[in-house]
Amino acid sequence: MAVFKPFKALRPTPEYASRVAALPYDVMNSEEAKVMVEGNPYSFLHVDKAEVDLPDCTDIYCDEVYAKAKENLLKLEADGICKSDDTPCFYIYRQIMNDRAQTGLVGCAWVDDYINNRIKKHELTRADKEADRIRHVDTCDANTGPIFLCYKEQSEITKIIDGYMNGAPEYDFTTDDGIQNTVWVIEDADVCAKLAELLGSVGDFYIADGHHRCASAVNVAKMRREQNPDFDGTEEFNYFLAVLFPAESLEIMDYNRVVKDLNGNTEGEFIDKISADFVVEAAPCDGAYHPHAKHNFGMYINGKWYKLTAKEGTFDPKNPVDQLDVSILQKNLLTPILNIGDPRTDKRIDFIGGIRGLGELERLVDGGMAVAFSMYPTTLSDLMSIADANLIMPPKSTWFEPKLLSGLFIHKLK
Repeated sequence: MAVFKPFKALRPTPEYASRVAALPYDVMNSEEAKVMVEGNPYSFLHVDKAEVDLPDCTDIYCDEVYAKAKENLLKLEADGICKSDDTPCFYIYRQIMNDRAQTGLVGCAWVDDYINNRIKKHELTRADKEADRIRHVDTCDANTGPIFLCYKEQSEITKIIDGYMNGAPEYDFTTDDGIQNTVWVIEDADVCAKLAELLGSVGDFYIADGHHRCASAVNVAKMRREQNPDFDGTEEFNYFLAVLFPAESLEIMDYNRVVKDLNGNTEGEFIDKISADFVVEAAPCDGAYHPHAKHNFGMYINGKWYKLTAKEGTFDPKNPVDQLDVSILQKNLLTPILNIGDPRTDKRIDFIGGIRGLGELERLVDGGMAVAFSMYPTTLSDLMSIADANLIMPPKSTWFEPKLLSGLFIHKLK
């Protein structure tokens, strides 16, 4: 059974919560982050992307960046902007976006559950991205960004959490993008113990988002264990920061694709080639076409939208990975026709989260890219089935919104 425990969070005092909270480090580049922190010395981006406080030419992976991150984290605590709770707590974190709420429990997951596959993965990770977060966590001596986990909902857990939300929240603020963020603190030791017990009975946890942060946290724990061979398992470095959501409350958005060129094909040749595995027809609507069912795709090329439908026999409907739309597009179009073999490293393809809308696809193609594809979102059922089968999704299969803010909860490793 997976373990989820309360902890003593280092977190902002209520009056600073909205100024400290920041989007996760990996959804913007350094230049965008510098703009975001202007006029706000408390933004957690000063910790998670500390290059914002260094010269523009600074290598973001140099020693100075990690040292600055640690310095900025310590300053938040020294200045009283963030304080540690006196007793281990769970924290309820609710986000409301477009009238849809997702409510999770903030606590610490056990690294051995990741090692022993009780925390299920569905993506591969890149060594360079892992190395960055390993150094960041190790230098800061803290998990600074939460891992987005989910589980199969249990009514008794939901009932306890719902009951606590009738009380006054610790934080309640709305970010510039219109997302309401509300936090309640569960200090009662008996309630925390009951929640931990119930969560231990729900079965496996699933990584929804944050594979690199999760793998990095586990690698730091392994390093600390080697450095402390007499560890007994209770040390904080054996755990990592996470927010655990009932899967039924989550929504995956589409993760769309845009490609720079047609690999030497004319538009006519390209459409003829994809017609072998897809039914190609004019989009059944004016304007941008968003697929309404699995195995349908939108395609925007030369100012026009098309509807593509994968033909029967071009994928295995019983294979949980092969039947994914991202797999079908990759296997039957992107690789054989556009010569994009590894979408994680090929510079000719880019990926656009559904939060940016299909108008962004039109803008990119009208601005010089060759073709864009709008996708039907991967489902939570697909994600869990693939993880349960110990299989891996293709890159860029899922896009979750809203993003969990960083800086509201920090887990110190000692």
